[in-house]
Order: sequence, then C-alpha cells, then structure tokens
Amino acid sequence: MTGLLEVHELVVLAEGHWPEVGDDVPPALPGFVLSTFSSFAAVVAERCLSRLADRTPLTGIVLVSDGDRVSAEHVRQTVAEGKRLGPLFFFQSVPNSVAGWIAARWDLRGPVVCVTDGGLDEAALLIGDGDADQMLIVQVGANQASAVIVSGGDPI
Repeated sequence: MTGLLEVHELVVLAEGHWPEVGDDVPPALPGFVLSTFSSFAAVVAERCLSRLADRTPLTGIVLVSDGDRVSAEHVRQTVAEGKRLGPLFFFQSVPNSVAGWIAARWDLRGPVVCVTDGGLDEAALLIGDGDADQMLIVQVGANQASAVIVSGGDPI
C-alpha cells in the first residue's frame, strides 16, 4: 500500500485492522443487526482514530466495500418469501449509514464517500481540493477490515 500512497502523495498517520491479536468476535454496534459489516467498519475506525496523535475536525471518510452482503441477502430472501422486513434493515442496507455513525461518534466534519474500489484517489482529491485535512479510509470485506488515516503532508 505504501507505493500507492507515495503516488498520491499521501502520508499514513495511523491504522487499524480486524482481526488483530486476540480478536474473536467484533463488539455489537447499537442499531445494526445480523451482519458484522458495520461492526467491522466501526471497530477498525475506532482503532485507527484512537491511535492518531492529532486529529482535525475536518477529517473525512472514504468507505470502500462491496456493501453488506449478509444484510442484502437477508433482505432479498425476506422479500422473496413475502415476509415483513424489519425497519433496521432499511437503514442498514445503505453502507454510508455506518460511515455516518463513525462521523457522528468521532465528530468528523469532512466529506463522506462510499466506493466499491480504491479509496486513495478519492482521499487525495478531497485533501487536494481542501475539502478535508485528513481522510479516514475504511475497507470492509467479508471477514476482515482495515482503516488508515491519511493526510497530504508530513506526519503530524
């Protein structure tokens, strides 16, 4: 990943991963059910943000994923069976809902972007345009997740 960051002239300030040593099950995230997708995103964001020496309020988020596949399959199956879908799944079916939760929890006031691939170009563009001083890039997969905070200059 470092090579890509150098191309974009971004500097990694902190990072967090799931799993890390001792991890078993991610903690439950209030308001999110069934899937670990949002829990993974929240826990790696927390690890990353808590390891950052100096965070500015103008920190944005880029969430990189194919979406919450477990919840999407639950919604598809429930609808196909003609059953009533619980209201939390409407909220949870939008990947940026957990990005908004992270922003609110950590008082991040920068832009929020969700993409299915990449993340570095978006972070570099938002920092370069002055929309954010730092960007939290959260990548969520089926059984793992990672987060990095990047800036456009020297590490703080």
